[in-house]
Amino acid sequence: MTEDENTALIEEARKLFAGPITFLKSAPMLDFLPDMDVNEVAFAGRSNVGKSSLLNALTNRNSLARTSNTPGRTQELNFFDVGDPLRFRLVDMPGYGYAKAPKDLVKKWRFLVNDYLRGRAALKRALVLIDSRHGIKDVDTDMLDMLDGAAVSYRIVLTKSDKIKASELAAVTQKTADAIRKRPAAHPEIIATSSEKGMGIPELRAAVLEAVSQG
Repeated sequence: MTEDENTALIEEARKLFAGPITFLKSAPMLDFLPDMDVNEVAFAGRSNVGKSSLLNALTNRNSLARTSNTPGRTQELNFFDVGDPLRFRLVDMPGYGYAKAPKDLVKKWRFLVNDYLRGRAALKRALVLIDSRHGIKDVDTDMLDMLDGAAVSYRIVLTKSDKIKASELAAVTQKTADAIRKRPAAHPEIIATSSEKGMGIPELRAAVLEAVSQG
């Protein structure tokens, strides 16, 4: 993509995310999934990675996604319609890796997420959020393995990038890129973001629009 094309994509994405975005429904089981009438981009991340805050920053809303200091709160797939007329959907996946979650809840999460990933033709990309202060953890590796196994294209998004020095951010970005280099479904480019400072948000919007515009 040329620099002019990238600039145009960022501007188109800005306008789109400034328009209508509405909550559609929550799906605690596959029976509740909406029809696959438009493409989808899903957001995944371990509990307390800042997923809700990032979704709110992405969509210019204060409370589109619920933010909570209590990890493991969201245990459903939450769908949001973007655009009027409808262009695509954002999917907020339940957070993973919450140490205090009961085993039956963890099992339920795994079945729900795995079945969704494997059977969703409308899902064009997953965005896997990684805390830039910690890098990829074992629970994140499990998620990446699940995405590779389901052959779902995914891209790493570093969160809370304003909380560390620029040199540390460069190091964790490089380390993350090295870790995913041989993964079959991983997008090679990583986006560093900050919900508080707005860092990387225009690029993330463009990445979402680019993903749903394919096919």
